[in-house]
This record gives sequence, structure tokens and C-alpha cells, in this order.
Amino acid sequence: MKIDILQPSDVSDSVTKQVKELFAQLNGSIEQVNLAEVFKPENAITFAYCMEKDKLVGMALMCAYTVVSGYKGWVEDVVVDKAYRGQGIGRKLMEKLVDEGKRKGLSEILLFSADKRIEAIGLYKSLGFQQKESRIYVLKTS
Repeated sequence: MKIDILQPSDVSDSVTKQVKELFAQLNGSIEQVNLAEVFKPENAITFAYCMEKDKLVGMALMCAYTVVSGYKGWVEDVVVDKAYRGQGIGRKLMEKLVDEGKRKGLSEILLFSADKRIEAIGLYKSLGFQQKESRIYVLKTS
């Protein structure tokens, strides 16, 4: 298995299709954004992925942004193919993002996980993530 960072030049029709299929395992009700949009230069994204031969079996994305309180990362869209779960792929993907965050000098890395995702929460805690004393609110604009 190969864990690496997906570059815009790596995106092909096959990769795009596989990302769509893999993301559907995480949340099939969300309309996905095209990878061309994800990799726009103004979108500071780190896209960690895991390939088994030519099959995408895991991914985790982190955007970086600067606000008054610091240079931060936000993790989204962490998913491992159902057939490959329990093999440490999620951990390796998250470690890759954390390493990239440290390399970039992020002051902190944040993420959200639904309460029902018990295994994911256990993974995040084992990597040193701590629950923040706050709530997330959302306003859908479209």
C-alpha cells in the first residue's frame, strides 16, 4: 500500500471516479465538489491518499488557513474503504496530515467528528487530538 499526498498533476478520470465512489461511503447524500475545484491554487489543500495497486482505498483532506488566532489546519473527508478498515490506514492517513501540518508550521489542527463515529473518535484521541470546549454551528448558504 502507498500513502502519499495527491498532487493536482496526479488527478485523472480514474482518480476522480474513485474519489467519488469512496466519498459516497462516508456520506452519499452530499453532492461532491469536482477535484478541479478542490485543487484550485487559492485552496490550500493537502490531500492524503492510500492506494492498493491501482485502487484508492483511503483519503483524508486538510485545508490550511490563517486567521488572527493563528495558522491552522482543518481536517475533512476522512474515509477508508469498508473492505480495508481495521488495517491502520486511517491512522497512517491522519499521521501524514499531521506531519504535513507540522512541516507547514500550523499552530493547530482541528476536525469535527459526529458522535456516532466511535472508531474515528478513538483514532483521533489516540493521535493526541482533544475535544475542544466549543460547539460547531452551520449555516447552509445554498
